[in-house]
Amino acid sequence: MLGWLVSKRLDAAERQLGVSVDYLRHLYRVSPGGFFKFARILPLAAYRQKLPAEPFHVATLAAVKHEDCGTCVQIGVNMALRDRVPAAVIKATVEGRPEDLSPELADVYQFATSVACADGLETEPRERIRQRWGETALAEMALAIASCRTFPTLKRGLGYATSCARVRIDLQGTAASQ
Repeated sequence: MLGWLVSKRLDAAERQLGVSVDYLRHLYRVSPGGFFKFARILPLAAYRQKLPAEPFHVATLAAVKHEDCGTCVQIGVNMALRDRVPAAVIKATVEGRPEDLSPELADVYQFATSVACADGLETEPRERIRQRWGETALAEMALAIASCRTFPTLKRGLGYATSCARVRIDLQGTAASQ
């Protein structure tokens, strides 16, 4: 009975995210306890109370690009579109063109990229983000960036991240791809 419920929830997640979650099915099959422990991170990955949608998604997309080249980036794109982030913002972020973002979102891109790469260049954009959106929003952004590593790392560890995939930005039946 529990397996049926988990299967239905994973089917729903695939429909919502727009990509396969076979790695989670595998995890449930081989380690149900590990699956349920891992599932506890899902609310963290989506946690956003004070931070507006655009900076949240720019941060997550910029960070996940350093961990994944396919389905996790696609999930980020799909979630940003669902939150009505403009396609131009998503495209500029995914393609690594912060110069095409507003100065505020370019700061977010630089901050998230610096944190993900651990290049030590995050101090100045962090301060501007803190001043612009506040300490709570900065904390939410840091949590979002940190959680971006978890999913690609698990997929890679289980052998489910074996090739890159073209990222598509679908909007009302039209698609732009990277």
